[in-house]
Amino acid sequence: MFRGVRLWHDRAPAAVPSIGLPIMATVRTPRLRRLPVLLGFWLTAAVLGPPLLPEPLAAHEVPARVTVRAFVKADGDRLLLLVRVPLESIRDIEFPLYGPGYLDISRTGPLLEAAARLWIADYVELYESGVRLAGERIVATRVSLPSDASFRAWSTALEHVTGAPLPAETQLMWQQGLLDVLIEYPITSEHSDFAIRPALAHLGLTTATVLRFLPADGAERAFQYVGDPGLVRLDPRWHQAALSFVKLGFRHILGGLDHLLFILCLVIPFRRLRPLVLIVTAFTVAHSITLIAAALGLAPGRLWFPPLIETLIAASIVFMALENIVGARLERRWAFAFGFGLVHGFGFSFLLRDSLQFAGAHMATSLLAFNVGVELGQIAVLLVVVPALSLLFSRAVPERVGVIVLSALIAHTAWHWMTARGGELFQYSAAWPALDAALLASAVGWLMVLLVAGAAAWLLVALQARLTSAGRAAPGRPCAEPRPDV
Repeated sequence: MFRGVRLWHDRAPAAVPSIGLPIMATVRTPRLRRLPVLLGFWLTAAVLGPPLLPEPLAAHEVPARVTVRAFVKADGDRLLLLVRVPLESIRDIEFPLYGPGYLDISRTGPLLEAAARLWIADYVELYESGVRLAGERIVATRVSLPSDASFRAWSTALEHVTGAPLPAETQLMWQQGLLDVLIEYPITSEHSDFAIRPALAHLGLTTATVLRFLPADGAERAFQYVGDPGLVRLDPRWHQAALSFVKLGFRHILGGLDHLLFILCLVIPFRRLRPLVLIVTAFTVAHSITLIAAALGLAPGRLWFPPLIETLIAASIVFMALENIVGARLERRWAFAFGFGLVHGFGFSFLLRDSLQFAGAHMATSLLAFNVGVELGQIAVLLVVVPALSLLFSRAVPERVGVIVLSALIAHTAWHWMTARGGELFQYSAAWPALDAALLASAVGWLMVLLVAGAAAWLLVALQARLTSAGRAAPGRPCAEPRPDV
């Protein structure tokens, strides 16, 4: 394991004057090989006395928030990665300072490349057609001022990083500096499929990244995320986008406790196939409508809207649980499932809104795939929950008692969620929107959504009638008396 060795403040002498022993090395060496040097230094310092010990800089703390800006560009037989990070996010390497904490720019050159390798290049993986790229080379590094705006575009950023460094006399507090790095990867073709796995969340407690990909042919693609996003396909094929969004939808429904409790409330009193088909279909159609509407930009963008939806989701669980206690009827249950499904669709959209940037040019495919993933997750839940409930009610407790107890526990949990989320909602102040063209366009969009929802509800009424008539006709018995012969 290799680690960068800390440097002392530049006012400390480079060696103990009487014996010429270096205070600390600045190269990356194995830890075991450093032990004799460090032990020799501290033993000598103990013999000669404390006055000869230099005053070290305080250890770097992990920054609370770090913003990373990056470009990826395919250029001929090479893939270029251009990254900018705050200098204060680089730890374990103490840069030479002078005065009240100014960065000694003339002496930072060798340390910048070591920092770029240790904290950036070693944490980024790039892939060409599924094969990880190797043999990367750090082409250029430099320190930039916090006011520098060259990273707004690829051309200016590249020109800035490969240009002349800051003048040596520049007075720059080291915590305010920026580290710019240009890394080059050999590739076989600039038209290949590229992917990146940027694991740079270690730079801060919260690390936000703005990543832009410039393909050899096609428009620039921008990504914005917090933390480590995993493998990001910079220009995905349709099947790659579909598979990733199926997985996303499946994980989302299994990881959302409020959605799971709502589904549980739906099926506690209805565990036969025909009622389940109607109820689950109503919920699926409804949340698909509002999910697609939100993805198309029809959802309100106000700050109060997400807490409103989260509060309504909790309220829907409370309502369904109370109806289970009072006594649920199939005629009402599918209608409630449809109405509350419209609300839950907006809840699904909050996750999808931040993930659609990874869909590339396949938004419609990704929306459909996300819905498929959600439905697969619901089916998986039902395959576990329905047999478990049947076993519980047949072996442990009477069905009616079990329905009341389970629904009461769910209602208790959801009630606390509803009050907590409602308290957050009431912290926002809502105002009537201005009557303008944007409001009219939004109203037209919502009118179309209501028409689609009404048509879906009409089809569900027809489905209920068909299922009801099929249920009344028992197997092996004619549906009506035979007509007499004339």
